[in-house]
Amino acid sequence: MKMPVTPKPPISGWPRSDGISWRVRLALVLLLVIAVATIWVTNRLMTDRFTESTSNRSDLRLTLYTGNLQAELSRNAVLPLLLSRDPTLIGALNSNDFSQSTQRLISFVEEIGAASLMLLDIDGRTVAATDRNRLGSLHRNAAYFVEAIRSNTTAFSVIERESGGFRFFYSRLVESGGTKLGAIVVEVDLRQFEGTWGGISDAVMVADSTGRIILSTESRWRGLKEDEALQRETPQSAIERAIRATADWSALPVEAYLQGEAVMRREKLIPFQGWRMTLFTTYSSIRERVNSILALEIMGFAILLALVFYALSRRTALRMALFQRESAELRALNKRLQREVAERERVQETLAVTEQTLAQSSKLAALGEMSAAVSHELNQPLAAMKTYLAGARLLLRRNRPEEALSSFGRIDDLIERMGAITRQLKSYARKGGDSLAPVNMGDALASSLSMMEPQLRQRQVQITRILPDHQVWVMGDRLRIEQVLVNLLRNALDATKSVNDPEVEIILAAGETATLTVRDNGDGVEDLESLFEPFYTTKRPGDGVGLGLAISSGIVNDLGGRLSARNARGGGAVFEMRLPTMETGVEAAE
Repeated sequence: MKMPVTPKPPISGWPRSDGISWRVRLALVLLLVIAVATIWVTNRLMTDRFTESTSNRSDLRLTLYTGNLQAELSRNAVLPLLLSRDPTLIGALNSNDFSQSTQRLISFVEEIGAASLMLLDIDGRTVAATDRNRLGSLHRNAAYFVEAIRSNTTAFSVIERESGGFRFFYSRLVESGGTKLGAIVVEVDLRQFEGTWGGISDAVMVADSTGRIILSTESRWRGLKEDEALQRETPQSAIERAIRATADWSALPVEAYLQGEAVMRREKLIPFQGWRMTLFTTYSSIRERVNSILALEIMGFAILLALVFYALSRRTALRMALFQRESAELRALNKRLQREVAERERVQETLAVTEQTLAQSSKLAALGEMSAAVSHELNQPLAAMKTYLAGARLLLRRNRPEEALSSFGRIDDLIERMGAITRQLKSYARKGGDSLAPVNMGDALASSLSMMEPQLRQRQVQITRILPDHQVWVMGDRLRIEQVLVNLLRNALDATKSVNDPEVEIILAAGETATLTVRDNGDGVEDLESLFEPFYTTKRPGDGVGLGLAISSGIVNDLGGRLSARNARGGGAVFEMRLPTMETGVEAAE
């Protein structure tokens, strides 16, 4: 006979299912409300904060741009006054003997850095000029000549080019004993600033007192008013490309519109003839940074919600197991599940500890790599600085201060190089950012050999250079190319330490590619396959960390070239650096 089963009361500490339902729903609703409120507040606060930060950076850039432009104008404003008092130029105008005047102007322009210089006689004819093609041309009706003849002060003129853009001139009357002899004209190169102002999300323009744009990062804006320029610019401009990336960002403050989209507009008055500079900045960086913070918050709330559901499911499973403890099979299953859960928790704890250990190890490894890279790249300039300091000290003791100043000049160049190396090492973590420029391989090689001069003198290494008759130009970063050349020369010197008569041969050849070969008469390379791997080195501890060739290979690859090595038949190692020449380099950069 079966015994009646008495219903058991709910186990103490566990609420009924109906109580759990409304509490859980209330908790979920509160969680969603907190999540939405947090995301909304974060969005507003971070947007305002990053907008203010972007605005401050725009103001700082605008102040820097106007300061550089004003400094260039002020520096060139003094030149006509000084040149108008030059005895040689005054004597040439008095005697009408201008055989040496052009050469003297050329010597001046190399020192002062002006775009060009012209000497005009009283009839407005060019009697001397740094550009010999202008000799004999008449400028009687030119604004800079007319204003200089009429006034005893320095005159500034803006002349529009026929091909577009503007030219800027300072001019002043040249006189002797109250007699007007002619005028000196100094052309100022202000278009050099347009290249440095341009950016992915910035557009800069400078307008004169009438509102006409005379300088701009967008070539089609020059000569127009601001309203006309913003309507005329093509959709392929840099400012509109950045706007398209943030077209959905409508909560930002509107200061100006370009092609119907909002941008940040900053304007600053230049204390020079009523000029003013205007800078446009987009909001792409604000959108990216705010989105990254919002993504982290959303992920955190998603993880929290998943943990809540996980806790609820675990709680329900345990309740069901406790309610059915009368069954032996269910009790055994419950115990087995509990053991598995405990084991899983222990595994998760162990995994968490392991992940923390791996993360710390990764940080330490990254710190070690960066420290080794900095030590490796700065070792050569420091050694050269030590040699130059010793030479300067000896020259000062011998009362030869002028030669000592040249050593201090080289030390200053090495300090600039060390600063550039540290900036370059910081840029390894992010790709791009540096623009390429034409580089003369012969000049880069000469600069590298000059840096290695102390080691070459000490070791008495015979250097053989085979260079082509013409210059070899490539597109790249001269500092990084010189860094590769210094690494190759230093490896060649280290490879010839065991040789009685060390020799290093350098060959530069040009064709479709510029090939620079460095060959030594050392013992050669044993493992060519691992040669360009980081931290691979055959040097003794303390002589190197094995990063030079790895960094050099990465630099050459970034410039579109290739760095290779092989053993020479007669002994020694041969390193070849191939870079695209000028035409090929331009296509690669694009």
